[in-house]
Amino acid sequence: MLKDKKIGLALGGGAVLGTAHIGVLKALDEVNIKISFISGTSIGSLIAAFTAFGFNWKSIKEIALSLDWMDISTISLSQYGLLSNKNIGALISDKIKNPNFESSSIPLAVITTDISNGKKVILTKCKVDKAVMASTSIPGLFAPVEINNDLLVDGGIVENVPISPLKKFGADYIIAVDLNAGRNQKRPENIIEVLLNTFDFTIMTATKLQTEEADMLIKPDLSKYNMVETNQIDNLIDEGYNEAKKMFEKYLNI
Repeated sequence: MLKDKKIGLALGGGAVLGTAHIGVLKALDEVNIKISFISGTSIGSLIAAFTAFGFNWKSIKEIALSLDWMDISTISLSQYGLLSNKNIGALISDKIKNPNFESSSIPLAVITTDISNGKKVILTKCKVDKAVMASTSIPGLFAPVEINNDLLVDGGIVENVPISPLKKFGADYIIAVDLNAGRNQKRPENIIEVLLNTFDFTIMTATKLQTEEADMLIKPDLSKYNMVETNQIDNLIDEGYNEAKKMFEKYLNI
């Protein structure tokens, strides 16, 4: 069914829940579905970036398991945020030799939001490390990132499951992964979880409307997981894998 189609993969945001995307990549690999275009928002942009530059799901899993919250966050002296996520940028520039969009093996798009006017900014030309830093900058938690004179923050505000760039690329069939569908937030225990929950509630309704344009929507049930603890990663990968396999069997007879 999909052999002759240009397939686009949209990876949504969700902090640590984003490691469920690795399970989806594993399922795609098993059934030999090749991705022609890829896009990412927030943590989805990090997974998408590595995928676009030729990293397979096993390599991305190794990177994810080696990280914890403080590996990708540092205290910020900025007036704009509590933390800086410059370590995410450093991670990409360390792992990818030439992190420019033009050098990726799969065309890549990263969604960000211009915090000055609320407009969506789709990044397809610039340094990928800076783009991912911007897309993962949750307002109030992380300091914004300036690119081309725009002050950019997390793309989840405008498009948490980034389908629109894939249409612009010319994808014939779009597979989208929504990490927040059906999730129930727990009582927050610290300021980081307060900000994450607030952000999550803000984007939930808009995401439901945006994902209607996907040809296949993968929605793993992540209701029992939180958005910050990295000791959940193995289980999150399994959740993404199992849901993707179920969808492939249901809709593609694979």
